[in-house]
This record gives sequence, structure tokens and C-alpha cells, in this order.
Amino acid sequence: MKVIVCIKQVPDTKGGVVFNPDGTLNRGAMLAIMNPDDKAGLEAALRLKDQFGAEVTVLTMGLPKAKDMLIEALAMGADKAVLVTDRKLGGADTWATSSTIAAAIRKLEYDIIITGRQAIDGDTAQVGPQIAEHLGLPVISYTQELKIEDGYAIIKRQYDDRYHMIKAKLPCLCTALAELNDPRYQTVGRIFDYCDKVEADDKDTISTFSRADLDTLRDEDCGLAGSPTKIAKASDKVRKGAGTKVQFDTPEESVAYLMEQLTTRHVI
Repeated sequence: MKVIVCIKQVPDTKGGVVFNPDGTLNRGAMLAIMNPDDKAGLEAALRLKDQFGAEVTVLTMGLPKAKDMLIEALAMGADKAVLVTDRKLGGADTWATSSTIAAAIRKLEYDIIITGRQAIDGDTAQVGPQIAEHLGLPVISYTQELKIEDGYAIIKRQYDDRYHMIKAKLPCLCTALAELNDPRYQTVGRIFDYCDKVEADDKDTISTFSRADLDTLRDEDCGLAGSPTKIAKASDKVRKGAGTKVQFDTPEESVAYLMEQLTTRHVI
């Protein structure tokens, strides 16, 4: 069994957000982490490896510094890693991103593809289903549980206040929730091992695809120029004011004041 896990290096918003003049994120200037939903998807793949001896390949599209995240995935237990990187691919929206990733996946072998439900930097939940559409695969989103039985994926899918049980024939794609599992830690030995290999530029450790390697990707479907979504305005989160502070002598006066404010503001 061959499993591909699509992971993304996202900004660690605790360190602040930096924008480029065109409104896109300046990812090179921010601290970065592995997207939480993607990490849950990776853990699901590693459990398939534990159970069936599956080969797990992690794939990401991003800046060269995304190698740090790929090393983390390898140190957790992934077998192979692929980095799709090229200046021509920068500024991509969900359409251009999914088109590019699908073109990279076409160069690999797989039985199941796992992505995160959504990334914390965009929150669109579009890329996973779009990849499936490009590849002509069935897609099951919001995966809470994943089992493989007799060539089928058996998936418990979150749905409002209940869930669906879905059976899909492999190959297929599923998008994982962060609540799917508790991802394992990296092992110290694998961290040092893969850091040394990457430093020595071992091509077998992390394969790199540039725009030129993606022969099924059209120029009009990649990068900023191939992105139909245009950002009109971008800003850091709006900070709330200090608010109004009031003090009363009795609980009754406090309740009366709150009721008056709630009524005046049409909350009740």
C-alpha cells in the first residue's frame, strides 16, 4: 500500500503575520509550523504503515525552508518526502495550488491520498477536494476515523451533530480533521539522521520538483497569474478596544445595568 500525505507549512500566528505589498502572505518572514489538520492526516498514514507496512510519502508545495517541516514528517516516520518549489508557483490561490499539487501527485504512485481538512492560514477547505477533482478520485471530507478493508476505505465522516459512515473504493482522497488522532512525536535518532542527509543534499531523502518537472501543469493554472482569486485588501487582525468599565455597589444595580445595555443593543 502506498499513501501520499499532503502537508503544508503554515505561519505560526503567535509570532505575528507579515504581508507582501500585493496582499499575499510573506511566508519567508514568519515563523512556520506544520498545519494541525495535516499532521493528523500524517498520523493516520503512519498508523496504516504500522498496520499494513504501507509506504508513506509526504508532499508539500512551498518555499525551500519547507524542508524543515519535511524533516519533521520523516522524523515522525514517513518514508519519503517531496518538495514542490519554484518562484513561478508563488502567490497561488486554492485553484493554482491544487492544480500544481495534482500535477506533482501524477508523478507518484498511490492507493490513498490524505490531506488536512483545511489550513489555518486560509481556512478554505478547498484544496483537498480540488486535488481529488483534478485526479478524478472520490473524496471524503471531514474524516474522524479511517480504516482500510479489502481495498476499500471505511471512513467515519463528521456531519453537523451526527456522522456519516462512508465506504469508498481505493484509490480515493480523504481530508482529515485535527481531532482524528493525537500525532506521535519525532524520534531523536530520525531527527539527526534526516538532518544529516538533508545537509549532505541526499536527493533520495527529499525529492524536489520545479515548475519544469510538472509536465501536466498548464502555465495558466499556476502561480499568482493563474489564480482567479484576487485579494482586494489584507490586514492584521483588528485589536479590540479596552471597553467600558463600570462599578456598582449592589448586584441588583449590576443586573439592571446589564439588562439595560442588552435591551438597548437589541441583544434581547
